[in-house]
Amino acid sequence: MELFTKVVVANRGEIAVRVIRTLQAMGIHAVALFSAADRNARHVTQADSSYYLGPAPAAESYLNIDLVVRAAQVTGAQAVHPGYGFLSENLAFAQALDAAGITLIGPNLTALEAMADKIRAKELVAAHGVPLAQGFSAAGLSDEHIAAQATQTGFPLLIKPSAGGGGKGMVQVHEASELPAALATARRVAGKAFGDDTLLLERLIDTPRHIEVQILADTHGHTVYLGERECSLQRRHQKVIEEAPSALLESLPHGAQLRERLGAAAVAAARSVNYVGAGTVEFLVSADNPDEFFFMEMNTRLQVEHPVTEQVVRISGEPLDLVRWQVRIAAGEQLDFTQDQVQLRGHAIEARLYAEVPERDFLPDTGIITQYREPAGEELRIDSMLAEGIAITAHYDPMLAKVIATGRDRDSARQHLQTALCELRVHGVRTNQEFLHDLLDDPQVRAGTLDTALISRFLDRWEPRKPDLTHLARAAAHWLCAIPNDEGPWAGTGFSLSGPRSRVMHLEHEGTYHRLTALPIPEGWELSDQNERVRVVILDGCVIVDGQPLEQQPPGETQWLSSGAATFAVRRVSREEMLGRHLEAIERSASELDAQLRSPMPGAICLLNIRDGQQVAAGEVLLAVEAMKMEHEITAPAAGRVQLLVGMGEQLSARQPVAIMHYYAQEDS
Repeated sequence: MELFTKVVVANRGEIAVRVIRTLQAMGIHAVALFSAADRNARHVTQADSSYYLGPAPAAESYLNIDLVVRAAQVTGAQAVHPGYGFLSENLAFAQALDAAGITLIGPNLTALEAMADKIRAKELVAAHGVPLAQGFSAAGLSDEHIAAQATQTGFPLLIKPSAGGGGKGMVQVHEASELPAALATARRVAGKAFGDDTLLLERLIDTPRHIEVQILADTHGHTVYLGERECSLQRRHQKVIEEAPSALLESLPHGAQLRERLGAAAVAAARSVNYVGAGTVEFLVSADNPDEFFFMEMNTRLQVEHPVTEQVVRISGEPLDLVRWQVRIAAGEQLDFTQDQVQLRGHAIEARLYAEVPERDFLPDTGIITQYREPAGEELRIDSMLAEGIAITAHYDPMLAKVIATGRDRDSARQHLQTALCELRVHGVRTNQEFLHDLLDDPQVRAGTLDTALISRFLDRWEPRKPDLTHLARAAAHWLCAIPNDEGPWAGTGFSLSGPRSRVMHLEHEGTYHRLTALPIPEGWELSDQNERVRVVILDGCVIVDGQPLEQQPPGETQWLSSGAATFAVRRVSREEMLGRHLEAIERSASELDAQLRSPMPGAICLLNIRDGQQVAAGEVLLAVEAMKMEHEITAPAAGRVQLLVGMGEQLSARQPVAIMHYYAQEDS
């Protein structure tokens, strides 16, 4: 069979970089697609050629089927690799490519259509003996009928979009009173994300473990499974840390037999729709009774976490490249190995690096990457979209990179990953790097006793590090040494009868303000807060803070400081801002019944529940902001009247005022 000579990569970010790497290793010309926001993106610079799609919003670029198909035609590509997300599981896209005579490096139309609908998928796999959790389809049912059926099925329940994936739109319902609001939320998210608000409800399994099986199937009737991945560490149904093989199966005396049962069920699910290509069959496994497992869904694409499988699976001793096999299968080649040639060697763990702020409910962050440094080592693999100078915007998913560590066993892989997270440097945007490092050190994670609710329990006791005086002094030293002697708040040494005149600087980190005093000394400065002192010394042109050389950074109002896995963004606060804060505090104290509500992140208004001037109750949802595939609700802190400052669909910046609450006085509430 002849392989393709040119392939369009219809995606962006780290997955596009990863696919391009394999295509080029196969001698295939890789064409990158890009939007206005991605002109200088890493996947564009690394591809053999590129094609501009359109404006930054995904709906006008990466999700526009006509534009992507046109790109393949214009560039002369014979095939399109969709990566994951975007159009990777879109039936209309697959049909459009088929009509244009272009090969989709993915499943056939029959399998894609069947597995895109979770309700139909469950019916098909059940007919092939794959175990299912109790549940029902809400298609065509009124809310009253859904409520009756839900009561009959029993709570707790999980609501899932029938057409969805990636955890988007999933809502847990623990009692009947929560059902109406949960249905409304799930429908809204599903309709916007997938163009289909059909829902599926199923029993929510207590302390479940999320285990998935990687499969490969060719067009000649051969299907194999390639071990399993444990993906139980999740938040909001989004995976955070994944590993292969499963810690659960490795801990069980009959783990090998359970692996065979899961693999056989995955192969049966794939064969139920004559599946072709690389795919993943996901199961929920009861932590209390591991022999009991239930089919969740089949993802008809490459998974984010596929690298951990590649790191541990060997085919007759040789490494595995799933993208290479996707291309070969799409070109008509058959698998050249059988199930008994699949071996598992060692352990691999992957951590997803996101542009987000864990201590602020994982709100996404944006910015320009000012410094990026990857850790190195034979036991490490980094799949990344990052490079210095690129912009992280609110238009796309906030995942930046995946850090994958391998080891001879689970504990050594975990320790390698923690070390890598300490050595990784990402400045310019806040990330979950420290959170990932600390989560890996949690006693339950170390022991491998995982479940999908573990992260929520971990968050109850987790606290990120805060910068101490040494960190603040390092930030202050950057500005101190950058300002000429006759300019700015650090200008001159000054003189008074009592000795050298000190200077004051205000710094801010995550909403906390710090006041530092700088006193000139012969060798530099002495910086102090109310309790401690740190010396900044200039020696032969080198700036030394508390005995450690100062790492140079680009000038700017924010300085980024790394300490292990923690990164601190320390901002210099101007005198005007400090004055404004004081005046705002005075106004608040004079009018305690009024307060501004602000957007916690940049994004767009996706839900407007109230009208201007409406009276609301405490806790009532006023509006919701969406960015980077996350929806954040803004609620009324107390009963009162709302003065709206924004409209539906309006684009917001972080901390932009969206409403003013006029609270009721106590006697009126």
